[in-house]
Amino acid sequence: MGEYEVTVFTGNLAFANTFNNVFIKLVGTDGESNRTWLVNITGAAAFGKGEVSSFSVSCPKSIGKLVLIELDKQCLPLFPDDAWFCSKVEVKYPEGNIYSVPIYRWISDSEVHRFSEATALRVFEHNHHLGKYTRQQELKQREKDYRWDVYAEGIPHTIEAKDPLSLPAEVRFSFTKKAEIAYIIATGLAELSLKGLADSKENWTDFDSIKRVFCCKRTDILDYVQKHWKEDAFFGYQFLNGANPVLIQRCTTLPKNFPVDEARMADVIHPSLSGEMKKGNIFLCDYKRLDGVKTNTINGKKQYLAAPLVLLYKTPNDNLVPVAIQLKQTPAVDNPIFYPTDPEYDWLMAKTFVRSADFNEHQLNTHLLRTHLLAEVFAVSLLRNMPMVHPLYKLLIPHTRYTLQINILARFILISKDGVFTELASSGGEGMVTILRRSLSEITYNSLCIQNDIAERGLQDVPNFYYRDDGLRLWDIIYRFVQEILCYYYKNDDEVRQDTELQKWIGDIFEHGFLSRAGTGIPQKFSTVAELVKFVTMVLFTCSVQHASVNAGQYDYGAWMPNTPITLKLPPPTKKGTTSEAMMLETFPDVGTTVSGMATMWLLGKQSSDFVPLGQYPEEHFREEIPCKLIKEFQEELDALSAAIKTRNKNLDVPYTYMDPKEIENSISI
Repeated sequence: MGEYEVTVFTGNLAFANTFNNVFIKLVGTDGESNRTWLVNITGAAAFGKGEVSSFSVSCPKSIGKLVLIELDKQCLPLFPDDAWFCSKVEVKYPEGNIYSVPIYRWISDSEVHRFSEATALRVFEHNHHLGKYTRQQELKQREKDYRWDVYAEGIPHTIEAKDPLSLPAEVRFSFTKKAEIAYIIATGLAELSLKGLADSKENWTDFDSIKRVFCCKRTDILDYVQKHWKEDAFFGYQFLNGANPVLIQRCTTLPKNFPVDEARMADVIHPSLSGEMKKGNIFLCDYKRLDGVKTNTINGKKQYLAAPLVLLYKTPNDNLVPVAIQLKQTPAVDNPIFYPTDPEYDWLMAKTFVRSADFNEHQLNTHLLRTHLLAEVFAVSLLRNMPMVHPLYKLLIPHTRYTLQINILARFILISKDGVFTELASSGGEGMVTILRRSLSEITYNSLCIQNDIAERGLQDVPNFYYRDDGLRLWDIIYRFVQEILCYYYKNDDEVRQDTELQKWIGDIFEHGFLSRAGTGIPQKFSTVAELVKFVTMVLFTCSVQHASVNAGQYDYGAWMPNTPITLKLPPPTKKGTTSEAMMLETFPDVGTTVSGMATMWLLGKQSSDFVPLGQYPEEHFREEIPCKLIKEFQEELDALSAAIKTRNKNLDVPYTYMDPKEIENSISI
């Protein structure tokens, strides 16, 4: 008779404990144990929050290599059937070898639940009959639990869930996270000392009044923004390292609808615009996706949103400065092109309309679509098509943590009919869906892969482009990590092609994320290991690095409203010489809209208490020696990059911290 030592790890989460009786059965390649009640001298305390408890399970003969365990819990007569969060189970054999079984989920019923031993297995490697059955049943249940829904035609599909509580417990917020989010939402305005201003429909009367509001929750970058927001060099800098660094591109030919007057730039560009364009020193930002969008009505007043074209010049001292701005797409007499030599408020007003357009483009295309909505597609497809024992599930599941619930909250709180963005932004409502549809129709695989995106935009050698520098280094680190992990499991291209679960995963993504549009370049299937490695790198990068780069700086760059107005109350100027400080103040969003927008940006950029940095994996899904070694090396590389970024930032007037691995969350959870 053999004695197997079973160690059970209860999660260190609020309410993770159970008072129910817990039973286990060990299933191996050569046999199985009896269903055994896990009881020791500690009694019910054995399954308390954060407890690690050991038990003995007897078997008449060796069960062989562990395949899976069966767990169930049964309530006592005087106790309710409570939920229990089990992190993992370890089984030590009489011979001394130890097997691990990752669980990391809530068990709330009295049914039998099967969990596979930690060794990763592709579908064609699962030979044990009960192991195969368990795998199949897990995916059948997942297909029921995670169903696709169409939130709006023409945008990525979402998970079907009427509210966060309808999500399976395993993907919901922890109690701590839920309470923290609720507190922040409820107290945001008070935390910022803005309570009482949210209902104000008054205009701002002067810039000093705006300054007096922004006295709490200051950051060093926010202070810098407030001091320098009018400067051309800082305006240009934000296209590289602000919240929306994905729009700017090198300009080799002026758009036909942007008839700039080269002579007007003689005082700024030397020797000539055409000459500097040939040298690669001219850049363009085109907000054409915003053209003709139906704008919002706020407090009974129509709002305005420009669709500008912005020409920028890299000066000999490596500043990027705007040299021409056209606020509407179609050239016309009432659509003048503004230049730095125009009157002060003409030029400042033109830049203000650009910054407001950039806010709307950033929030809907760069932030919502390209990170949140795509990450939701990646997560739902993973959960529907990959069992826990699959290596890709083990690799990617940490990078989906909380994403489904935060997206559901975003649909309720931000973009619903009465959501904050819908009510406060110039593109809220019908315009929002129009922009999302246009953005998805133009999205490409290359634009989601930073090295391809930078090359296509011609930005390989632009100075002071820290988003590019840090992003490329992070892509390289992540790529090598993903490559080494996947090449450990997939020895050749044939193994990729015959993995039906893998093919279903990418097929779901192509259909539900990119609406089966072949023109995007998104793979419809995987034929090679190289294709798989690049795509998985993109997924991991999108769900962590890219989201951090476009989310974390929102409050820094947007809390000083004149730098990033979320809406504007007057239309773009149609002639020069008509603007003034008074007109600018009248154009800005009213007091209530301003402070509510500020509170929302503070919420979206706030780091939670259970933040998990990139590359840290509290849940031990991998158990094999080589993947565990690769994870450690990955973490070491990220630590080295973090140190290098911190050293560089000491010498910068405006530190770029958003892609410091220590500041990047593993997943989209806010």
